[in-house]
Amino acid sequence: MKRFQLLHPSFAWSTRLLMLWALLAGTTGLQAQRILTLDSCLHMALSNNKQLGAAKIKQEMSKNLRKSARTKYLPHVNMVGGYLFSSKEVSILSDQQKQHFSNLGSNMQHYMNSMGGSIGGLEAILNAEGAGIVDGFHTNTRHIFAGSVMATMPLYMGGSITAMNKMADLGEEMAANSTEAVRQNTLYDTEQAYWMVVSLRNKQRLAESYLALIKKLNGDVQKMIAEGVATRSEGLSVEVKQNEAEMTLLQVNDGLTLAKMMLCQLCGIPVNENIELEDEKSDKTTNTTLTLTTDLNSTAENTWHTMRPELRMLQNTIDMGHQTTRMAKAGYLPKVMLTGSYSMTNPNVYNGFQREFAGIWNIGVLVCVPVFNWGDVTYKVRASKNATAMAQMELDEAREKVDLQVSQSTFKVSEAEKKLALAKTSCKRAEENLRCANIGFREGVMQSTTVMEAQTAWLQAHSQKIDAEIELILSRTNLKKAKGILQ
Repeated sequence: MKRFQLLHPSFAWSTRLLMLWALLAGTTGLQAQRILTLDSCLHMALSNNKQLGAAKIKQEMSKNLRKSARTKYLPHVNMVGGYLFSSKEVSILSDQQKQHFSNLGSNMQHYMNSMGGSIGGLEAILNAEGAGIVDGFHTNTRHIFAGSVMATMPLYMGGSITAMNKMADLGEEMAANSTEAVRQNTLYDTEQAYWMVVSLRNKQRLAESYLALIKKLNGDVQKMIAEGVATRSEGLSVEVKQNEAEMTLLQVNDGLTLAKMMLCQLCGIPVNENIELEDEKSDKTTNTTLTLTTDLNSTAENTWHTMRPELRMLQNTIDMGHQTTRMAKAGYLPKVMLTGSYSMTNPNVYNGFQREFAGIWNIGVLVCVPVFNWGDVTYKVRASKNATAMAQMELDEAREKVDLQVSQSTFKVSEAEKKLALAKTSCKRAEENLRCANIGFREGVMQSTTVMEAQTAWLQAHSQKIDAEIELILSRTNLKKAKGILQ
């Protein structure tokens, strides 16, 4: 070998490059194909489902609304400030009074002159004092600055705040139930897609086995035609069956590709990714799965009324209707609020309108008593009660439908178990029939048409067995979803 490498060094490098390329290609192929189990598919579907993400956001929104409703019990503080410019200021004195005070000394002198007396130098002094009085009453209110801090706390609101908080709690619970409903639907759809892929993969292997049987029979018939012990017509019949088997295999392959694409879309992975399911590796789809299935009969009768998220949502609607009625009835009752505030103004209205900020605080109780509203509250109460009655009827109808759905699903499980038992028996008989037909054909006592009939029966029996296995799994899934215990 060393001598050959010395003579042909390019051969050694080419061999190494080919080995390295094969190793990389094998590694890439391993990385490209992803092995998925049912649990991993369900986990990815829950993590990537857009509707479930939106439901969780809605649940978080309901939680914040519930926290907002709690604040209605607490005092609220507001701050208000403003500036006002007026074309005229507020005047305490009239123009006539201003003129009278400004001429107080002159008016006094005029009066004394009419009486034959005189006030002498007091005239100017009195005029100045009168002008001072007029100036003292000057408000200077063309520029007004004002601010206030006010606190209000409800003492009694007729039960409306309590009803509002209970509605917020029910809204959060309803959002959680809605999220659970979306979660169970996601699990249900994913399981359906998963077992569809497994079913088609088993049918693909079955179609390949059937095609191999037909090809072997075709080869035997062609040899018999060449030896003159079979007719051309028999050969054509076998070739037609082979073409049908190839077409069936092609359809199964296309269906399997589309089913995997749908499963990838549900799991949030690229639809063209090469995936393989753990349950594809075995022909026995139910032996490993059904042993892990929860005992569905352990659920107490009618407990699904409290487990189905759809029924819990309807019950939440009824409870919210009762609280809506309570809020409407609060319109009949008085409302009492405690108020307190601190206000500031400039000019200072409490000290001669001086240009300075000054404030005052106050505290009080506000009572509002409804007297007459043309029956508005009565109509609202009646409408709320009507809506609650409608929701109760919907809940009663939904419970009846759920009871029927559970009964039907239970019957389907029992029926699927019987179908699977019959399908297994049919497979054993079909295999024995095919074995006998092959022996008879080799011994020359049976025709090729008999073998083809046995092969067709074998194909149908095994196909029915696959369908029965998948139907049993899905029927149990349907029953778990009907009872609200799909996990």
